Amino acid sequence: MRDDRRTILAAVDSEMGATRREIVKVAGVAGLATLLATLGTQIRQAQAESSGNAAAADLNILNVALGLEHEAIAAYQAGAESGLLAKPVLDVAVLFQGQHKQHRDALAATIRKAGAVPVEPKMMKDYGWPKLASQSDVLMFAAKLEAGAASAYLGALKAIQNKDYLTAAAAIMGNEAQHLAVLRHALGESPAPSAFIS
Repeated sequence: MRDDRRTILAAVDSEMGATRREIVKVAGVAGLATLLATLGTQIRQAQAESSGNAAAADLNILNVALGLEHEAIAAYQAGAESGLLAKPVLDVAVLFQGQHKQHRDALAATIRKAGAVPVEPKMMKDYGWPKLASQSDVLMFAAKLEAGAASAYLGALKAIQNKDYLTAAAAIMGNEAQHLAVLRHALGESPAPSAFIS
């Protein structure tokens, strides 16, 4: 298994020649800041809509997280269907998509069990993603989404009251951070550039 990971990372590394400048050009620091601000706003709206009712606020936050998982699943599907990914990179994308599907299923089941309605995924055309023309574009875009998801879960951890939901969100955030580290490494970046997720 470790040899397989090394093979995948070596293949990704050999395919990627992205510099920090290219990453910023495609993903855009401003774009990431906008994404994070939007996610923070969604979490605050979920809390406000349920003010005075911690259980309802928690479920609204879980629905925001579920929306993120739907988007990640669709993004990895778009990347997989693009024809831009080399086989080892495609295998990793499919693995990550499968883990996002597990997150989706766990969140949806939790929301249903609590008597609420899970948010449905958008149509692919409604996500408004940038045009992806290369494997590098796909990986940079995936890294941007994973960074946004990890930060959104961090924000959710500050807001969720239910300890079981809090534990689940922390476990999912850890997996999002793993995805981000692999993608950063594949892009020639430090997999863990900071001691803290922001």
